[in-house]
Amino acid sequence: TSSMPSTLEGKIVSLSDKIAYFHHDMDDAVRGGILKESDIPKEIADVLGRTTGERLDRFIHDIVTASTDRNDILMSPEIDAGMKALRQFMFEHVYENPQAKSEESKAEVLIITLYEYYIAHPEKLPKDLIKLHENGESRERVVCDYIASMTDRFAIAQYDSLFIPQTWHG
Repeated sequence: TSSMPSTLEGKIVSLSDKIAYFHHDMDDAVRGGILKESDIPKEIADVLGRTTGERLDRFIHDIVTASTDRNDILMSPEIDAGMKALRQFMFEHVYENPQAKSEESKAEVLIITLYEYYIAHPEKLPKDLIKLHENGESRERVVCDYIASMTDRFAIAQYDSLFIPQTWHG
């Protein structure tokens, strides 16, 4: 596609990102009770694997095999088709799932609250980000970059430690 990077390194990063996003989203959906690993259709699981470990192993080995002796980074047609089918499955069962969508407003509040906190308290940012701000990067950009780099679990833990009284943790 036209959005595919032109360098081999860029192609590796692009494919790695796609694979990582699916698996992070799937892990989040499993943790949130929206999905079970066993919900993945048999025809997709037969091609890509039944667990995260199997799928990652299959993707990595397939990319290495399909790219060997080629001046390109590729997946075999079978694994590429499986990835497209997994993407479609994720859209139908996770990304457009009413149960998952109903939680979006909570996530928005969490992100906005963290953003407002770090804008008001930039000294609480990691030292490397404080240095970026001191070297001319806007506070808003630095705070956005920090929040964007957070995993879901870390963002929730930050929110919890900043805004939930510790005595409420029982």
